[in-house]
Amino acid sequence: MSGSWTKLYSKNGLAAKQIAGKLVYLEVGQRIPRVTDMVHEFSLGRGTVQGALKLLEEMKAVKLEPRGHLGTFIAQMDAQKVLEIAGIGPLVGVMPLPYSRKYEGLATGLVEGFEYRDIRVNLAYMRGAAQRIDALKSGRYDFALLSRMAAERAVEESQGLEIALIFGESTYVSGHDIFFHDPEARKIESGMRVGIDYTSPDQFLLTEYECAGLDVRFTDVNYMQLFDMLKNGELDAAIWNKDEGRIMTQLNHTAFCSSQAIAFSQKVNEAALVVEKDHRETKHRIKQLDLGYVRDVQHKVEEGTVYPRY
Repeated sequence: MSGSWTKLYSKNGLAAKQIAGKLVYLEVGQRIPRVTDMVHEFSLGRGTVQGALKLLEEMKAVKLEPRGHLGTFIAQMDAQKVLEIAGIGPLVGVMPLPYSRKYEGLATGLVEGFEYRDIRVNLAYMRGAAQRIDALKSGRYDFALLSRMAAERAVEESQGLEIALIFGESTYVSGHDIFFHDPEARKIESGMRVGIDYTSPDQFLLTEYECAGLDVRFTDVNYMQLFDMLKNGELDAAIWNKDEGRIMTQLNHTAFCSSQAIAFSQKVNEAALVVEKDHRETKHRIKQLDLGYVRDVQHKVEEGTVYPRY
């Protein structure tokens, strides 16, 4: 550990940690709080605050520019170092299993998008929007990636959550179709065994809308098992997204017949990030993402011009 870092355990160092916690919300060119204000907010001596600011400069976390009566401004800032001094670790997010190029592209876009903004991030992968929301609420993750529809549903059901970002059209899935075991089938009909995954709000609601008024037999299955069960004849039909190559080429599929399913599917294809409302620092970092940059990386991964990296 360098000498500067060991100084964080001194009186000035402990004050520097507190002040760094304020600076994470600022950017280059912005004015920092007045010394007098920090003295009162942190119950510190004036000399301690001044010593802490000097230490932050010595550690090259920031370069400050005094401008007389206008105050002191940030001329340069190493955002990652400020976060480390403040004791704030990397963001940890959870998203669907990256089984398609679409999800591989989105994961790569998130990683590279945060890196572009000098923000560290780690991603975990979990099946089921409900499970991802539960994991977010338990404090295991800073954000959860869902479809826009699932995100809006989660926010309605949990007052402590909010949508931080919506990524735009076709960023979550390209769309959904009905897939059949029978190569001649053209629509879901009464008597069919239809796969449904109740842990995936997108899939089970689309399924219920498409099957409304029909006497079908719902089979509760893991979304990831639908392909094999259709191939083996254990299911007659199931709704699945169109981004996985093997299911598009190996199974008969058609578009929705239900107008309700067609309309609903439009809200399912957008990706959204959900966070806890009171996590101000998390929201601040997430808001720095350039959505256009993320979408561009995702598109290049889907095209095969950029290798997935997540």
